[in-house]
Amino acid sequence: MGWLSSIGDMLVNLWESSGLANGDWQNYVMIVVSLVLMYLAIVKKFEPLLLLPIAFGMFLINIPGAQNIVWGRYETADLSLSVGANGEVEYAGVYLDKLTDAIIYVRDGYLSGDVLTYYADFAALQSGTASTLSLTGNFTDLYTLQGFVQGTIENGKTIFESDALVISHDYMDVTNRGLLCYLYFGVENVIYPPLIFMGIGAMTDFGPLIANPKSMLIGAGAQLGVFMTLVGAVILGFDAAAAASIAIIGGADGPTAIYLTKMLSAFTNSDLLATIAIAAYSYMALIPIIQKPIMKLLTTKKERAIKMKQLREVTKLEKIIFPILTTLIVGLLLPDAIPLLGMLMLGNLMRESGVVDRLSTQAQNGLMNTITIFLGVSVGCKAVGTTFLTVDTLSIIALGLFAFCFGTVGGLLTAKVMNKLSGGKINPLIGSAGVSAVPMAARISEDVGREEDPSNHLLMHAMGPNVAGVIGSAIAAGFLLACFGG
Repeated sequence: MGWLSSIGDMLVNLWESSGLANGDWQNYVMIVVSLVLMYLAIVKKFEPLLLLPIAFGMFLINIPGAQNIVWGRYETADLSLSVGANGEVEYAGVYLDKLTDAIIYVRDGYLSGDVLTYYADFAALQSGTASTLSLTGNFTDLYTLQGFVQGTIENGKTIFESDALVISHDYMDVTNRGLLCYLYFGVENVIYPPLIFMGIGAMTDFGPLIANPKSMLIGAGAQLGVFMTLVGAVILGFDAAAAASIAIIGGADGPTAIYLTKMLSAFTNSDLLATIAIAAYSYMALIPIIQKPIMKLLTTKKERAIKMKQLREVTKLEKIIFPILTTLIVGLLLPDAIPLLGMLMLGNLMRESGVVDRLSTQAQNGLMNTITIFLGVSVGCKAVGTTFLTVDTLSIIALGLFAFCFGTVGGLLTAKVMNKLSGGKINPLIGSAGVSAVPMAARISEDVGREEDPSNHLLMHAMGPNVAGVIGSAIAAGFLLACFGG
């Protein structure tokens, strides 16, 4: 009967290793959410290029038991860092010249929650009654730890003249990495966002903006949601860097949100990347639901029926000069915006120059499509139910919706003012396109305008504010990074 016992043991092991035995309710909630998003993408056609890969990545990572296969298995290890007064680091008995070297050396390590602990406080250190510093935070990765330690050293130079800061904690190291872990490398290291911007630039005609430069004012006005949300997030208790990361959702630009959040991650003890990325892309996909009620609320039937005169024809020389000049001006004033804006303008220059058609075509099609798939799945796979369904997540999603709505409001109000100043020649509906969701927001302006008058075509007029919004969100991100990036 030994063989029966062996079969029984095998069945027990099979059950214990199955997803059915190991799933949490949070995983099943996120599976339902992912199915809803798939429905919106497939049936309602709400930006399926974005929403479908995000939803399926979310679906894969939340299948109980699948995380160890598609992402990788976590194993706990110990890490100790000794940081001297000048920032020198000793890691695992190996002396390193800079803290950065230590962080790179352990770059694949992830902290296991609120386990990073220091002892005493600055006052005690200064009084000589303690030799170490005590703070507790949720430092999700070691890049964040790097920024915190560097800031601590910078702010306490006199404290650490003789004493070293000793950091000891457990961290979760990923072993047997799966496909999604490797795909996420492009998000973690901010590779995908600039490449997406290059593709957007190669696909975008800046002619409507060049023909009507006043459209830039609408793009600027649409950043209202960003700065109002910044204040709101601070009021709700988020630190400045986290609040800035949340606020950029109002720009309605997923790559920009990922870029800024990752760049500011070293200056906050909150891991917000997954939540902010999912919120940004989800709201971009849900533009038809979010924007139309606001547009109809803030405009009259008469305003929505305004027909705008045809834009002037823009010369090829103007289209070539524009990306070069824009990059130069913004770069001189706000260098932090260049990684995104520079790649955007490079893509556009390839398009308009007419001498690198192969490169332009590749940026518009093959490269753009590939990066979109990788980015969408990578963003979705970070929405693990057990860590995603938190109070902070719900707060960020609510603030993201607030930011998006007020970005739309800011663009509409700016367009209404311009309409008054122009003697009624500007349709305020194009103001909603001031958010950076290209070309979805411009299409919504066209759709709402044609609901009032089927012969009214606003698409090209709305594209001016729309591409201005792309530039505006990149500039806003650069501004926030310059202010809160240490």
